[in-house]
Amino acid sequence: MRVLGIAGSPRFCSNTDILMDAALKGAASKGAETEVIHVANLNILACSHCDACLRSGNCMFTDDMQKVIKEIEQADRIVLAAPIHFMGLPSQVKTMVDRAQSFWVKKYLLKVPPLAGSRERKGLFVTVGGRTGEHLFDGALATVKAFFATLDIKYAGMVAFQNVDARAMVLDHPEMTDEAFIAGQKLVEDSPAVARPPPTC
Repeated sequence: MRVLGIAGSPRFCSNTDILMDAALKGAASKGAETEVIHVANLNILACSHCDACLRSGNCMFTDDMQKVIKEIEQADRIVLAAPIHFMGLPSQVKTMVDRAQSFWVKKYLLKVPPLAGSRERKGLFVTVGGRTGEHLFDGALATVKAFFATLDIKYAGMVAFQNVDARAMVLDHPEMTDEAFIAGQKLVEDSPAVARPPPTC
């Protein structure tokens, strides 16, 4: 089983990077192969709403979005990790999500599978927010669910923590990395937790 981590924070070794790393270690403890891509390292153009994709389901832009989709197509499970920015996803990740418009066209208008391969894919959302509030994660989660649904990725849950703002703060809270580790295990199979190596970043 192959698990893809999509690191969506604009800064590296962030809290969401660390939690994603813990989730991937959990998946690896059950025998999964893991791979990580950092969205901040990619050149993904913003969707221009040109509607070119309405004809064929293909986007007119050629950039690193093709790399993202290739990695997703090769994956059985996806861990999308990103912090909350203004009650939503960071701009880098939102740009990636918006570029899924051509896959929305394939699925819902052209009635063809959005991704190559017929494997079942499941996705986990990992996030933190610097403030607190009952609806802190609602906006980002709705967007992630829409992204997953468009690509035929079954939403498998969320690991989310409020009041996390200081850099690498989650390392001082092992219960947070423990939760992410267990979520990574459950993403690949329902089984009891095993001993967790400390996450590294």
